[in-house]
Amino acid sequence: MTSLLRSGLVGLALALLASAIFGPISNILLWAFTEQWYFPAKLPQAFGFSFWERVFRPQGNAFASLLNSVVIAMMTVAVSLAIAIPAGLALGRGRLPLRVLFLLVFLLPQAFPSLAVHMNIARIFYTLGLNGTFLGVVLVHALQGMVFSVWIAAAAFAAVDPQLEEAASNMGATPFTVFRTVTLPLALPGVMASAIFVFLISLDEFTGTYFVGVPDITTMPLLLFTAAMEGNYQIASITALLLLVPSIGFMLVIERFLKADVLAKVGH
Repeated sequence: MTSLLRSGLVGLALALLASAIFGPISNILLWAFTEQWYFPAKLPQAFGFSFWERVFRPQGNAFASLLNSVVIAMMTVAVSLAIAIPAGLALGRGRLPLRVLFLLVFLLPQAFPSLAVHMNIARIFYTLGLNGTFLGVVLVHALQGMVFSVWIAAAAFAAVDPQLEEAASNMGATPFTVFRTVTLPLALPGVMASAIFVFLISLDEFTGTYFVGVPDITTMPLLLFTAAMEGNYQIASITALLLLVPSIGFMLVIERFLKADVLAKVGH
């Protein structure tokens, strides 16, 4: 009886977890193909693809917004890794006396409400002429992603066995060669994990894009917000589904890249 009760509780917990995960996605899918759904009906009265045609029509801005989101996310990853790799190497392998303080500095943007931070960033960017530019949006996204990229990169470099680097140095390798052939390949899974986080954070970033990019730069989260505020839940749901595509594709590519056999080849 105890075993049966335990199984029932586990099944109930799994059902609640699945409902919490797949419930919102199911609702998005339902709205994406809804033509008419009026209160108090429990289910849509009509299904169709007319709203998909509105999203995909040439004069629509869904594709442009999606392209903007992907390009900005990739540029944000590049900027974040350009800072995270040397910073992570110094913080993870170096003997910096203020190492903990440096790590805490990268947490500062998360210590304050994002609305206040982005409002002040927008004011500063306006004086620098960065408002309404791709560079301005990329920089504000990189500020959000820097926390994950630096901390994860520091942990990845700290986990590299120093004896492997010493062995390469004893065989005559220069410090740069040791970094390129030993340190970086061994830390690569952590670096790529930080790239995933930064990409997804940038792809979903709304507040920073709103204050720095509007009205010149439009991304998918901005398009989704506009459609939702107008009460057009069909367009908002279709936009949300389109926003999932690059996220899933990017993670599949990274998953393939991080397979053990590929990493073994890279390490050699």
